[in-house]
Amino acid sequence: MRAVAHRIAANGLTHFVRDASPGNGGDETAPAAILLHGFPDSSAVWNDLTPLLTDASFRVIAPDLRGFGETDIPKSLGDYDIRTGAAIDVIAILDHLKIGRAHLVGHDFGAPVAWMLAAQNPARFMTLAALSVGHTRAFLKAGAEQKRRSFYILVHQLRGLCEWLYRRRDWAMLRNIWESNREIEETIRLLSRPGRLTAGLNWYRANISFRRMVFPPAEGEFGEEIVRIPTIGVWSSREKYLVEAQMVNSARYVDAPWRYERIENAGHWLQLDAPDRLAALLLSHWGKTIKG
Repeated sequence: MRAVAHRIAANGLTHFVRDASPGNGGDETAPAAILLHGFPDSSAVWNDLTPLLTDASFRVIAPDLRGFGETDIPKSLGDYDIRTGAAIDVIAILDHLKIGRAHLVGHDFGAPVAWMLAAQNPARFMTLAALSVGHTRAFLKAGAEQKRRSFYILVHQLRGLCEWLYRRRDWAMLRNIWESNREIEETIRLLSRPGRLTAGLNWYRANISFRRMVFPPAEGEFGEEIVRIPTIGVWSSREKYLVEAQMVNSARYVDAPWRYERIENAGHWLQLDAPDRLAALLLSHWGKTIKG
């Protein structure tokens, strides 16, 4: 595996991007996959999975999403709207790297970005893999238990107070909520830098609110929402924050081959808890598409 770190100017920001190609000398002509992380992570969350994919002759592109890791922090709250922010970033990064089409993978908040990208830019992506988080509509319709599990999202709306709660007692709240994240010390180091915690929380503040959870926007308000490329949804049995139904029912929003897979004995960070099993599912998903 040959890994390169890019700093790419795109959509008004400088983005930090990990680019891993198969083979000792690298192979930038290999089929590409772009992997999108969520909160509170950076592109480093894919480090265990990446070599398993490059060993299978795929090129893996993993950006730090805006405000996270080493990517620039946008100035205003509106800059975190995934429709005009992260989604455009991803296309701009692919353009910069001269990648016409790629497989698309999203986890946690990266999954809503991936669902939107797949629906609105089907010519740029061969497949979609949504990890943990189902289609936004399925998530919003998942019922009372999902809303109970999503209480932390409402806490994230409390500007200033939420930041204080996270930092107090050596980040005790973050350690408690995200206890299964093996990268927690590095995550805390990155979030401890000026502006970084607020930047991560702004993803929630700009895209989901109490009102949107109780009164979902009308269908079509966000543009095209139906995915028309082969899609796999992967959910894990020890998932604490998302009910299984919100992933299973995502099938309603896919007008293409759909596959649901459940990984047993893994938590929310399935790329850390079960990288081998996740890689096998992704490679199977991509292989069928490539051979077809």
